[in-house]
Amino acid sequence: MKKMWKKATALMLALLMVAGLAACGNGNADGSQSPANSPAASGSPANSTEPGSTDEEVTLKWAVWDINLTTYYQPLIDAYVADHPNVKIEMVDLGSSDYQNALITQLTGNADLDVVCVKDIPGYANLVKGGYLSDMSGEGIDASLYGGTIEQISVDGKFYALPFRSDHWVIYYNKDLFDAAGVDYPTNDMTIAEYDELARKVTSGTGAGKVYGSHFHTWRSAPSLFAVLDGQHTVVDGNYDFMKSTYEWVLAEQNDGICQDYGTLKATSTHYSGVFFNEQCAMMNMGSWFIPTQIEKVKSGESLADNWGIVKYPHPEGVPAGTTLGTITSVAVNAASEKQAAALDFVKFVGGEQGAEIIAKTGTFPAIKSDAVLDELAKMDGFPTDEASKEALSTTQVYLEMPMHDKAADIEGVLNEAHDGIMTGAMTIDEGIQKMNDEVSALLG
Repeated sequence: MKKMWKKATALMLALLMVAGLAACGNGNADGSQSPANSPAASGSPANSTEPGSTDEEVTLKWAVWDINLTTYYQPLIDAYVADHPNVKIEMVDLGSSDYQNALITQLTGNADLDVVCVKDIPGYANLVKGGYLSDMSGEGIDASLYGGTIEQISVDGKFYALPFRSDHWVIYYNKDLFDAAGVDYPTNDMTIAEYDELARKVTSGTGAGKVYGSHFHTWRSAPSLFAVLDGQHTVVDGNYDFMKSTYEWVLAEQNDGICQDYGTLKATSTHYSGVFFNEQCAMMNMGSWFIPTQIEKVKSGESLADNWGIVKYPHPEGVPAGTTLGTITSVAVNAASEKQAAALDFVKFVGGEQGAEIIAKTGTFPAIKSDAVLDELAKMDGFPTDEASKEALSTTQVYLEMPMHDKAADIEGVLNEAHDGIMTGAMTIDEGIQKMNDEVSALLG
């Protein structure tokens, strides 16, 4: 009996020791206990721990392109890690020439990626269609900060990426050429008709010394996208009758010598920057991405247009000033990542207001254009000092040049071909629009 009691006591002590060791195994360094489903309790690796939950490290891998040529990646990482010392961000450079295809190949192969950059709308559409991106629509993100672009990349009310870069179109103008013509400068609230009238007033001279009132680059977007500023149409609708009046206006300027001939520009591969640098045009519609280039070339002496400014894009009658076109670059969470919360936190930082200010300090245009961001952009050494130029940095509504559509690339090809035919006179406006209607409708099925 005595032996049986001793055995029972020994067994009880052994069980108590095992229980004690198990409790110690789930304990933290400060003596507190980890939840039963925590990495420490489950035996998960340390780098699956979410930021802020412990002092253990979490490593996020971020798919990007052109690390050595992009100024904002490292400042974003440095700022985030400063506030999240347990987080390490590793960039994975997939190159720029075929980034979207390389990214899908990586994701299809279950590559170890947590955060991904999304380069364009066709690429985004393919990623969403393939189920590669996590839904971000229920994560408390304020869509109103992004000028309407969140709504434009939403699918069935959900969005899967957060814009962090966004360039929009403005009007560049040469103040000296306006002064020489005795014409008032353009303003931040011009209708398209008023813009045309101003371009005609400031056109002067002949031959090599001629000053054109406006300039339309050879991209389809440069002239034709004025047609979508009313918000009632897009370039993926399948019917393009609404573009007729815009093409009539642009061709009238071309025929009247208010802007340079499209065919000549294309045949000579003339870059829009040279036209502005050499003071051949008084006004030019172009994206905000040209601002840092213009500043740099003025400093180097390559741009003669050293007295310049910008104003908001001209708008149709009845449309608010500040309505314009834009392009976005986005950041998203890989749906297959095992570090969803950590990746989402970093994405919200990059695409949020803090990230926007950091991006702006590098001279790059972020998606969020708060007052603080606009102040940073206007502080660029060489940016025009007038208030109108600073005001032109803000927008009211930004419509994407190419909206969300799974056949965006094919549609773009049809529109470009028809545009070229219209602008060179190889097709009438009606013939070009009919080509768009027929071929895009066929693509849409």
